[in-house]
Amino acid sequence: MNPHAAPTNLPEPSVVPVQGMHCGHYFYRWNRATLHSLGPVSAGMRSDFAQAIQAADVTKPERLQSFIVSGHKADFAFIAMDPNPLTIDGVHQRIMASKLGAAIEPVYSFVSMSEISEYLPDKEQYAQKLIRTGEDPASPTFLAKVASYEKRLPMMFAQRLAPEFPNWPAMCFYPMNKARNVGANWFLEPFSARTEMMAEHAQSGMAFAGRVTQLVTASVGLDDWEWGVTLWARNPQFLKEIVYTMRYDQASARYGQFGQFYTGYLSQPEAILQHCRI
Repeated sequence: MNPHAAPTNLPEPSVVPVQGMHCGHYFYRWNRATLHSLGPVSAGMRSDFAQAIQAADVTKPERLQSFIVSGHKADFAFIAMDPNPLTIDGVHQRIMASKLGAAIEPVYSFVSMSEISEYLPDKEQYAQKLIRTGEDPASPTFLAKVASYEKRLPMMFAQRLAPEFPNWPAMCFYPMNKARNVGANWFLEPFSARTEMMAEHAQSGMAFAGRVTQLVTASVGLDDWEWGVTLWARNPQFLKEIVYTMRYDQASARYGQFGQFYTGYLSQPEAILQHCRI
């Protein structure tokens, strides 16, 4: 075997992931001084801004939502997912190139990709988990549970790789890392210990099923943080409750490091302009 031989069966060079989708979070604020210098905002300027976000042709990402952002970190934002990262960034470029673009200041962005977590058990791992909890591997109940889990796996994979955005009113986003502190280094813990802690974390989140849904995207090698967490809720109170609850889990309490939180409310571009008094 030639150690210098080129690898075989490599994918073709492409910006499209072999698995999953690109994800972008973009946040903006209005420069009021520049806005006033533009003179009266016309219907054409407002329409141009709306079309920049809501392109209806092939330039629109497969997943796209826009938000009014609460607080002074930003005024509005959009979240998008698409196999092509330039399709996502194209929304940002259209916003900045719009007739109101001179008065828009980008304040934060987060670039990441969807993934299947290494802590999501496969069929065999799920079966071993059932056995550890006392299930008899020869029982009909055990076999039925394993078969049911195996049937759900493709749906679970799809939900992580190409999730639908829920049409729920409240959203928050924050970036996070796992700690590398002396005595609390996530990446030096055995995989079995990390899996157990993430299972506890997931169990806490499942208590909010139907009230909160979560998207975790990976930014390792793509942005300043390792993961981005997006939460959608039927009511903003649930955002507060789930984050508070899950911070007691060891995966967060001992190993979690969090960036700034951005809270937004699902809105169409016209509603963003109206709310921001544009």
